Amino acid sequence: MFKKVFPMLIALAIFLTACGPQGTPTLAPAEVEGTAVSSAWTMVAMTQLAIPTATPIPPTETPSPTPLPTFTALASPTLSAPLLPPTATQAPAGQDNCLKPLNVGEAGPQSQVRFENQTEGTVVLSLTLSTNAFGQCGALSYNLAKNEKRVLSLPKGVYFAWAWITYSNGDTGNASGSVNNRPGDDHQFKVLIKKETITVP
Repeated sequence: MFKKVFPMLIALAIFLTACGPQGTPTLAPAEVEGTAVSSAWTMVAMTQLAIPTATPIPPTETPSPTPLPTFTALASPTLSAPLLPPTATQAPAGQDNCLKPLNVGEAGPQSQVRFENQTEGTVVLSLTLSTNAFGQCGALSYNLAKNEKRVLSLPKGVYFAWAWITYSNGDTGNASGSVNNRPGDDHQFKVLIKKETITVP
């Protein structure tokens, strides 16, 4: 009877062994190490991604001192009122009321005066009348182009003449002189504006 049962037990054992759960395969030590290192690096990378990025604090503006204004001389003045002569040549003390536009209508008789620009530049001409026989004084101004000759009707009296000259190359200069429009003169006379002087020939 044993001879009959034994083959059946062997077959059953083989069958159970074949159908039973398979054993877990084992990894080589090198593979275990590689897997551990890879997992560690993945965890490090994920930790770094989870850290919030630091936003840089903007720098605080330090106020800088306000620069002082600079003053630059103008090459050519634009006049909205008559140009008065420099302070050193203005009317003497007590006659400051003459530093104003001249009231031509109340300044008495006039005569023709021809101004000739001989400076090779453009001219801003200022004529300041000292108090004349009609008690009037003040200033007049005119613009003269290069080589321009202009006839002006001026009240009688003594004028201080001053010219601001601007040359084509940007250089500037000035000229000055005296013009006496005498009460007894009824003829037209000329005044020459030169590089440094204003003269009656």
